[in-house]
Amino acid sequence: MNRADRIEAKLRRVLSPTRIEVEDESHRHAGHAGAPEGGESHFRLVVVAAAFDGKSRVERQRMVYGILAEELAAGMHALAMTTLTPGEDAKGKT
Repeated sequence: MNRADRIEAKLRRVLSPTRIEVEDESHRHAGHAGAPEGGESHFRLVVVAAAFDGKSRVERQRMVYGILAEELAAGMHALAMTTLTPGEDAKGKT
C-alpha cells in the first residue's frame, strides 16, 4: 500500500469523513530539500468530517497531525490540508 492509500485509510478509520481527497504533490518538489528520491513526501488533503464540529482550524489540524504522526515520522515531509465540517463543505467553504 502506498503512502496516499495509508493516509486515506487512517483518516477514514478515525474520522469517518464524508469526503476525503489525498493528493501526492511530491513531483512538484523534486530536487528540493526534504524531497526524497521516489516521492511520497508532500501531500495535500481535503477532509470533511463531523468530528471537526466545534473545533478551531488549529484543533482540526492537530487532530489530523496526530492521526498521521507515524507517516510524518517515517518520511512524510509536508502536509497541506483543508479541514471542514459537513456544513462548511455544503456552503462551499474551501
